[in-house]
Amino acid sequence: MTRVALCVDLLPSQIERLRAGLDGAELVETGEVLGCEVAFGNPDPGAVMAAETLRWVQLESVGFGEYTDLDWESLGTRLTLTNLAGFFAGPVAETALAGLLALTRGINDLLNLQTSRTWEGDPIRTRLRSLSGSHIVMVGFGAINRRLTNLLAPFDCQITPIRSNTGLDELDRAITTADVVVCTAPDTPATRQMFDAKRLGLMPSHAIFLNLGRGSIVDESALAQALNTGQIAGAVLDVTEEEPLPTCHPFWTCPNTILTQHSGGGTADELDRKIDVFLANFRRFKNEEALVGVVDMKRGY
Repeated sequence: MTRVALCVDLLPSQIERLRAGLDGAELVETGEVLGCEVAFGNPDPGAVMAAETLRWVQLESVGFGEYTDLDWESLGTRLTLTNLAGFFAGPVAETALAGLLALTRGINDLLNLQTSRTWEGDPIRTRLRSLSGSHIVMVGFGAINRRLTNLLAPFDCQITPIRSNTGLDELDRAITTADVVVCTAPDTPATRQMFDAKRLGLMPSHAIFLNLGRGSIVDESALAQALNTGQIAGAVLDVTEEEPLPTCHPFWTCPNTILTQHSGGGTADELDRKIDVFLANFRRFKNEEALVGVVDMKRGY
């Protein structure tokens, strides 16, 4: 009998729906992967390495950075890792657009004025920007940024995609004329600290930086300094290196900074849709068919 480790926090009703869909397989609700062939969720990387019976892990995330340092030369011969590639594209793209419009149209400032019951009026108008015609550099051109490109169509923006095979020289040239930089790249050795002080310094002072990929992509100290000194105009940050963000972190007080607290992909039916994805892939696993969302850990995507 196949044993499935549940590594996701679910409601009792969702657990029962999951169990019913497993067609007789044993569900291990403790999340213990030892002795299991399948895991649903994001188990501890060390446990994955030690669980010799484990054949497939269905992540509940798109990101897989915590597993990149495992010995995939040996693991890859017995274990398949699948992620939720594309699963969050719609809501994350909407969060990106909402944050971008909030900064360009001054909504964040207006909310602060409303909280303090301060009427500023006409002087606000000259500080506002239009998104129309903006040059938007998209670092990582997967499902999220492709969806965001569609949402931006009415604004007639110039889109410059930076893909995984694009050279860093091309990235550096593109961001020198960017009005907006949207980063959705995954956490890999190649992307860590990609936006350091030097690269942030290439961006125009009016540019807005959005990070909806992974916190490791950015040198956070350099970004905080760039925001505090006005080196760049603002940021929308869905991810940070440490989550929850420590109360002493400078991002809390950086000007023109919107922290969406890794909620960008959230929807009310998120967990139920994750169960649907897992059960569909589980049927493929049982039938020895190709799984959807396989991550090539040797290549990093």
